[in-house]
Amino acid sequence: MREAFEASTFGVMTMPQAVPPRSRERGSGVVVNATSSVVLGHMPLSAVCKASKTAIEGFTASLALELAPFGVRAKTVEPGVCLTTNFAARATNGASLDELVPAPYAPWAKKAVGDFTSQDLFTKESDVAGAVWRAVHDTTGQLRFPAGPDAVRLAARRPSDERAPTDTEKPDCSTGG
Repeated sequence: MREAFEASTFGVMTMPQAVPPRSRERGSGVVVNATSSVVLGHMPLSAVCKASKTAIEGFTASLALELAPFGVRAKTVEPGVCLTTNFAARATNGASLDELVPAPYAPWAKKAVGDFTSQDLFTKESDVAGAVWRAVHDTTGQLRFPAGPDAVRLAARRPSDERAPTDTEKPDCSTGG
C-alpha cells in the first residue's frame, strides 16, 4: 500500500510544486495528472489503486481552483485498461495471483481477473496520448478526460462530471465544503 501511494499519489503531488511557479509568471499553463479509470467505477481487487488514484482526482480538482486565478489549468486523464503496458506484472512485482490473494478468496479472485481480462474494450497508448492532448487544449472547463473506449464507457455511466473553474469564476470557500 505504501509503495502504491508513494508512486501514484505522493509522487504525482510533488510535480505541481515545480511547474506552477513558471506558469503563474506566464499567466498560462496546464497541469495534467494521470489517474485511472478505476476511479470511474467499482472494481474488485483494486482498493489500494482506487484509493491512491481517487486522492489524485480530489487533489487535481482543488488544484484547478487554486491555479485558476493565475490562468493555469489543472486536469486529469483517466486511462482505461491497457494490456500492452504489462502494468499488472509491474504492479505486483511479478507475484502470481496465488501469492497475493489469501486462499479463501482465490476462486473468486481468479474469476474476477478472468472477467477483467476478457472484457470487450481496452485502451491503447494512442488513446491516452489523445486524451492528454485534449486535456491540454481544452478551454471548456472540463476537469476529467477518460482515455480509451473502456474508460469512456465507464465515465458515461458515472453521474455528471465536475467542471474545472473558468478564469472568471472564483471559488466560494466560505461554505467550508
